[in-house]
Amino acid sequence: MTDAVITIPAYFDDAQRQATKDAGVIAGLNVRRIINEPTAASLAYGMDKEHDQTILVFDLGGGTFDVSILEIGDGVFEVKSTNGDTHLGGDNFDKAIVDWIVAEFKREKGVDVSRDRSALQRLYEAAEKAKVELSSMMETTINQPFISMDESGPLHLEMTLTRAKLEELTRDLVERVVAPTKQAMADAGLSMGQIHQVILVGGMTRMPAVQAKVRELTGKEPHKGINPDEVVALGAAIQGGVLAGEVKDVLLLDVTPLSLGIETKGGVFTRLIDRNTTIPTRKSEVFSTAEDGQNSVEIHVLQGERDLAAYNKTLGKFQLTGIPPAPRGIPQIEVTFDIDANGITHVSAKDLATGNEQKIVIKSSSGLGDDEIKRMVKDAEVHADEDRRKKELVEARNQAENLVYSTRKTLKDFGDKVDGATRDNIERAAKELEEVAKTDDLGEIRAKSTALQEAAYKLSEAAYQTAQQQYAGAGATGEGAGASGGGKSRSEEEEVVQEADYEIIDE
Repeated sequence: MTDAVITIPAYFDDAQRQATKDAGVIAGLNVRRIINEPTAASLAYGMDKEHDQTILVFDLGGGTFDVSILEIGDGVFEVKSTNGDTHLGGDNFDKAIVDWIVAEFKREKGVDVSRDRSALQRLYEAAEKAKVELSSMMETTINQPFISMDESGPLHLEMTLTRAKLEELTRDLVERVVAPTKQAMADAGLSMGQIHQVILVGGMTRMPAVQAKVRELTGKEPHKGINPDEVVALGAAIQGGVLAGEVKDVLLLDVTPLSLGIETKGGVFTRLIDRNTTIPTRKSEVFSTAEDGQNSVEIHVLQGERDLAAYNKTLGKFQLTGIPPAPRGIPQIEVTFDIDANGITHVSAKDLATGNEQKIVIKSSSGLGDDEIKRMVKDAEVHADEDRRKKELVEARNQAENLVYSTRKTLKDFGDKVDGATRDNIERAAKELEEVAKTDDLGEIRAKSTALQEAAYKLSEAAYQTAQQQYAGAGATGEGAGASGGGKSRSEEEEVVQEADYEIIDE
């Protein structure tokens, strides 16, 4: 075997995807494609379906939970949304059983076996066996002889675990599938009534309580025509057939699980690619500099759902140098995100004036822990209002700084066209705005910004009058007649450049 299609949990981040691909290469495999497990399951289910369908893939495995919404039609498998919990799976159910066994044994025998690693390993194996048996039986016996010792000699463990008790112990775990499922539906813009079929993936979906929760959530009986333990492997095999040219008329459209972007001035996270965007995809945006004469910028690549960069996951950083010195806002730096079919991100930054370009492929330097991945989307919801307020403050400060800069530049160029009182009034308003912009008072920053704009009205009028007089003079002499007809003015071009400046980098 030389080539491989590898399936991964849908909520793996970029670093984890890259690490998976690297592991395949280290094992001597040519990794042809990395696809999400729910997507692979939909391939196995939908290959022989003639009618268009919207399906929900419910994937509860040993360590992770994923739910995906897909549309199938005319051989096209399009992922509409994905969500999940990377810290929820069969291992959590095993632990709940083991915790119960340990507590019961301590109550009956007065011995805490949780401190004995060997005994604990035996209990985990017994717990998993009991969990599996209770998917088809109403009760089972857990029997572990010589599990420990006390002063009287060896101690044996024998307990009866019923399905009802198991469901009581794991009720909170089963409930944790609800929020991701509802969020996936919301992201897809669909109601449960628009779902045609529910596909179960993963051994934990054999548990009756899990199946009951799926029925409660969706109002539908889950499809049981495919073995949940094999459906992902079948889908991966089909994708392998597509790549080898043996399976025709199948197109797989996957999505990126988290938003991608860069940090811009004030610590704001500026998204270039939103979560649940179909991949492969490519997106470019033009940014500029924050300081006069700035000759380099740092591109800070992030992944997450928070509006502030500090709360998202850093994927990488790189520098673009050699930018010709110019007033701030003039250089045009094109940042491009390119996500390939494996979900691996390529980022580049290009100075449009010189053609100078730097690129980075996001490597697996530090994959997210389970709790971190789960936190990213949850925190975006919990802290939405707080992030919005902080973002508004940062944007107001940036706008105030830009207003002071542009007003003083205009005052320098056209100050002689207005009287001294007007000049003093403008400078006073600029200083007041400069000072208040250092505070956290959003209302005052906005008020002082308005005050400076009003104070600068006469200056703006003088600047426009001067420009009109110069234009009229040029027209009277026939010079430059019709020259304005072609191309954009600087002001028009600057409107295209996003006001999201970088920090200056000392070299």
